[in-house]
Amino acid sequence: MSATTEPNVGSFTLGGPLTAEPTGPIEVPEHEEWSLPNGFAWVFPGEGNRGGLLRPVIMADGFNLGRSKLDVLYHGLESGYPFISELRRRGRDVILLGFEERSASILDNSEAVLAAVMRANAEQLGDARLVVGGFSMGGIVTRYALARMETMRMDHRTALYLSYDSPHRGASIPVGVQAFSHFIPFPNNFAKQMNSPAARQMLWQHYDKDTGKIGVAPERTEFLTALDRVGGWPQIPMKIAVANGRADGVGLPDVKPGEVALRIDRIYPGTTFYTHAQGDDVTAAWLNRRFPEAERTITTDGFPEVDGAPGGTLHTYTILADAMEKLGGKADLRHEEVCFVPSVSAVAIRDVEKQADLYAKIDELSPEESELDDFLCSSTTSSHTAITEELCTWLMDRLPD
Repeated sequence: MSATTEPNVGSFTLGGPLTAEPTGPIEVPEHEEWSLPNGFAWVFPGEGNRGGLLRPVIMADGFNLGRSKLDVLYHGLESGYPFISELRRRGRDVILLGFEERSASILDNSEAVLAAVMRANAEQLGDARLVVGGFSMGGIVTRYALARMETMRMDHRTALYLSYDSPHRGASIPVGVQAFSHFIPFPNNFAKQMNSPAARQMLWQHYDKDTGKIGVAPERTEFLTALDRVGGWPQIPMKIAVANGRADGVGLPDVKPGEVALRIDRIYPGTTFYTHAQGDDVTAAWLNRRFPEAERTITTDGFPEVDGAPGGTLHTYTILADAMEKLGGKADLRHEEVCFVPSVSAVAIRDVEKQADLYAKIDELSPEESELDDFLCSSTTSSHTAITEELCTWLMDRLPD
């Protein structure tokens, strides 16, 4: 690498525990595979269920770039707590639903959910009603699909809808990090992920690479309009959710506003990312590169202190620091993780734009303020979509008979 060039960043993307590929081989039990519009599914029969589906539980994959890796999802769902094995032990048929392109529009990927629900109903033996939901984005895709089916007067036969740390009121990736993905002077998967249809639909604030402006992406506005058009939520099933963040208003106390989160040297020298702070014209990042030579300051207006808020966390700056170090850079990492899906978003009880709402003590609010019928926040802050015994057993104890 010469002193006047920056290296290509390669193929890294931001992802949580359910998308982290293990170092060793993944063992997946025998299963049937369904081919679906814009997706596919793996079907694992419940213990003692022979010859057909009896009590189906459809769970959709979350957000990343590219085709779903259901073997990786399976591994993630068995790590920390054996969620799939326990569901099957309880006689549930587990249907893992993947997408041909996880970053595609939520509206497009809802077609896979609709087809999976119809096929499960067609192949099911007996009269048990379905359980349908998903992890992260998967909970949003299934929410829209079930609501749309009701609008179309299609009988989804679903008794329970569930979501696992899904961004019902939006997710957050620091805007300086989003801007940096486009500041890299090469086409890269990181930028492709940040600018994908699904990212633009789910992020509460998005950095526009063409205008340099920060705000609600048009795709998010259009998606929320489409969601409203089908009633916002499915009305027939009971709706429950879990959040990886806490309910007591405590997030990441060490992540204070306006602090350096990550500083890079050697490559992109001096590039610095700061934790989001309240106020106007607040610096979120200073970006610098040597070739083609450029520097840019990213500022925000009217942001809450979202990085340290209660919620499921993402190792955003750890992932970025590791990628830079692999390219020969030096990383001064101060904050490994920040809030990704605020607790108030995951349990659909407050919006995330205002400081007071973002840090609301959910356990002191009336549960009726949530758009859900029931929910649980984690007793400790955990990584976005981390599979824990506390959250999984709460969900399983609420599955219909």
